[in-house]
Amino acid sequence: MEPLGMLIDFTECIGCGECVKACQKQNNLPGEYLETDLSFRNYTVVLEKEGIYYRKLCMHCLNPVCVSVCPVGALTKTEEGPVLYDPDKCMGCRYCMIACPFGVPRYQWDRAVPVIAKCIFCSERVAAGGETACSWVCPMGATRMGERRHLLEIAHARIRRYPERYVNHVYGEYDAGGTSVLMLSSVPFEKLGFPTHLGNEPLPNLTWSVLSKIPNIILTGGILLGGLSWIINRRIQLEKGTLDQEGNRQEPNTGGGDD
Repeated sequence: MEPLGMLIDFTECIGCGECVKACQKQNNLPGEYLETDLSFRNYTVVLEKEGIYYRKLCMHCLNPVCVSVCPVGALTKTEEGPVLYDPDKCMGCRYCMIACPFGVPRYQWDRAVPVIAKCIFCSERVAAGGETACSWVCPMGATRMGERRHLLEIAHARIRRYPERYVNHVYGEYDAGGTSVLMLSSVPFEKLGFPTHLGNEPLPNLTWSVLSKIPNIILTGGILLGGLSWIINRRIQLEKGTLDQEGNRQEPNTGGGDD
C-alpha cells in the first residue's frame, strides 16, 4: 500500500479553527479548551504569525524516533502512515517527549494515572477508508489527505506555478528523514518555530549510533571506576598502616617483641 499523508498549505488557511474542533470531537477531547500550543486536550492547534495562519500537530515521521526510544512498544508506525499510540502499554517514562524533534507528545499532568497524548492520524477513520477529521472538515481545502507521493507532486507543482507565493521548501519531504505530514508556507518555516536543521537522515539512525556505543561506555566506565576504587582502598590501607609505601602488605604487630 502506498503510504498516506496530509498536505497543509498555510497560504490557504483562514484560521477558522474547524480542524481543531473536529479533532477534539473525533478524539473525545474537552471542546472548551482552545490553547495556543499542543496539549493533552488539543492534538492540533492553529496559530497566527508573520501574517499567516499555520497548524501544529504530530508530523507522523516516516521513521519516527519516538517509536525507536519507546521501551515498551506503546508507539508504533503503521504501513499506511500514522504513528499510533497505545496508552495501555505506556509506562509514563516520557522518553518520546524528550526524543521528538517537533515537541509533539504531551503528558497528562493533571491525571492520577497520566499517559501521553498526541494526534494518531484518525487511524480508525483512515482504516475504514475515510480521511482525517481535520482534512474532511477544512472549508478551504488547506488541509488535504491522500497518498504521500501524490501530495508531494501537488506541493511541488504549486511551488513551480507560484514561486512568489511559496517558500521553496516542502516541509516534511526530507526533514528528519521525511514525515507523513507535509507543509507549504509563504513564510520561512524557522520563523514559525519549526525546526529546520534536522537533516535528511532518519533520526533513529542517529539514536542507534549513540545507543550502540553504550556497551563500550559501560566497559570503559567500569574500568575507570574499578581503578578509582583500587586507589581509594590503597590510600585507606596506607593510612591504617596495613601497607608499606611500596604497596606490600605489612605483617600485623603481635606485640611480642624481644626478650
